[in-house]
Amino acid sequence: MEERRPDLLIHAGRVVCPATGLDGPGTVAVVGDRIVAAGPGLDGSAAEVLRLPDAVVLPGLVDLHAHATHAGDSPSKYGVEPDVHLLPFGTTTVLSQGDAGALGWPAFRDDLIAVSRTRVWLALNLSRRGESMTEGCFEILDDADVGACVGAIRDDRRTGTSAIWGIAVNVGRPSCGRTDPRAVMARALAAAGDTGLPLLYGSRRADDWSFDEQLALLRSGDVVTYCFNDQPEGLLRGDRVREAAWAARERGVRFDVGHGMGSFSFPVAEQAMAEGFFPDTISTDRYRRHLAQLPRHDLPRVLSKLLAVGMAEPEAFARVTAGPADILGLGGEVGTLTPGACADLVALVWNPAGSGCRTTSGRWPPCSSSPRSSSWRASWSTPSCPLCGSASRPSRQGRRAGSWGSRTTRS
Repeated sequence: MEERRPDLLIHAGRVVCPATGLDGPGTVAVVGDRIVAAGPGLDGSAAEVLRLPDAVVLPGLVDLHAHATHAGDSPSKYGVEPDVHLLPFGTTTVLSQGDAGALGWPAFRDDLIAVSRTRVWLALNLSRRGESMTEGCFEILDDADVGACVGAIRDDRRTGTSAIWGIAVNVGRPSCGRTDPRAVMARALAAAGDTGLPLLYGSRRADDWSFDEQLALLRSGDVVTYCFNDQPEGLLRGDRVREAAWAARERGVRFDVGHGMGSFSFPVAEQAMAEGFFPDTISTDRYRRHLAQLPRHDLPRVLSKLLAVGMAEPEAFARVTAGPADILGLGGEVGTLTPGACADLVALVWNPAGSGCRTTSGRWPPCSSSPRSSSWRASWSTPSCPLCGSASRPSRQGRRAGSWGSRTTRS
């Protein structure tokens, strides 16, 4: 049978797929919403051809911790519209951290997941009200409702949506107020045990509960976010990565950046990576307060900060593509350029004129300590789309197609 002519050929100065090891000049061929080939030496005709000699083409980026919301009932106070504030800047798949609880799950499913062009997954908030209220989600302990949480997850499975990845629990003071964080965590572990799902865990980050004790409660597959914060009871004990963190990693606990507005420290990241303690995933924790921020807070920029600290490009690229895709159970479908995978694609260009990479406290990092000190004022960013910017939404069965910079084009 004669092979179908590609609908789209993308020729790029560099094509990178951490899942397969592909890295070099090449081409990606797309038929419908599927990748049919990727690598060097691909030529021929197609319905549409893009030539991006100065760009690196990657699988669409996967943000394991951001905040998404909708316009229906009980929207999240932190959430942003993913198709407006995430997808145009390279993120094609996002895990929404706790932006809906059991009470808000039906609206989140119907008004956001079902209609978004971005692929949205949810870490269901243990709080039945999610982040819909002005106060912290666990200030009333009864909101940490194990029965409601388990019921929503069973509903997700019964209806076939399968969009709840795990359970979000943040025991920091802004979430708990005067509620005992240990009581909240006990309920989170009960819900996770009943459903067999992992936790997306925001630690206490205060001196009233040892991080060692918190880490000892986590299980294989659980994800600790905000891993490079410089608040009390963080990753470092003194000036070294604490032994409990190494032990947690050894038994399968993952560590995620979760940059946010106060959860990333260059000194902590530099020390951890100097010891060989790398994050498993790089994520933004992008939420509503970021929308007025300049320079723009997005996943390419957070990726740039990890490069500046000293992470090698192949390692960093893997942590925004194949790594988080595997954690979400999407390996082979997204985060890869393997033939048959969904054609989620992003083109990035190096921006030497970009503004500097500051810590979340606003401080500039010490350039002399970084092997990439000449790149502190550079960042990966998504280029303007060379096409018209028109878009069509693929079928739900085909999931999502490619993302092209500040304008998104779908095959």
